[in-house]
Amino acid sequence: MTDDALILAAVARANHIGWTRETLRRALEDQGETAEMLDNAFPRGVAGAVEAWCALADRRMEEEAAAEDMTALRTPQRIRRVIELRLRAAEPDREALRAATALLALPWNIPVALRCTANTASSIWYAAGDSSADFSWYTRRATVAAIYTATLAYWMRPQAPEMEDVLEFLDRRLSELPKPKPKQEHA
Repeated sequence: MTDDALILAAVARANHIGWTRETLRRALEDQGETAEMLDNAFPRGVAGAVEAWCALADRRMEEEAAAEDMTALRTPQRIRRVIELRLRAAEPDREALRAATALLALPWNIPVALRCTANTASSIWYAAGDSSADFSWYTRRATVAAIYTATLAYWMRPQAPEMEDVLEFLDRRLSELPKPKPKQEHA
């Protein structure tokens, strides 16, 4: 696993020059390492560095959510709050995230993009307190993945919306979810 400080150094560089091997070389130098260590520090290349950043963001989101008392919130409000935590944490690195999204949209990086999306959706549910182990585990994650990616796309528009506008967009997506059907009693 790649060192978190090294990943953060790469993110800081990616905010200005995008995600490239040069970004990773400079991040290594920022951390006092030689550029020759590139393949050792980032064995899966640039896309692997982005995936490591996604994993770091997932861990930090879970930690932040765990530090809050969300027991009084219903599940949709918990999900909203967790996604809000994720977006607010990413705010300073919006340009790095745009560049990462563009990189992961390349056809050969689609498996990494799908892994990152699936892991983030699972982390959102985990942070919101979900412990399901049945078929709903899959449907819940697919649903939150769709909501999160739509919200992320809205948030990353060229004319960056205010966070309150983004949260209103998220609220609309959450309100469109089908409501659970009440259980019917059998006669």
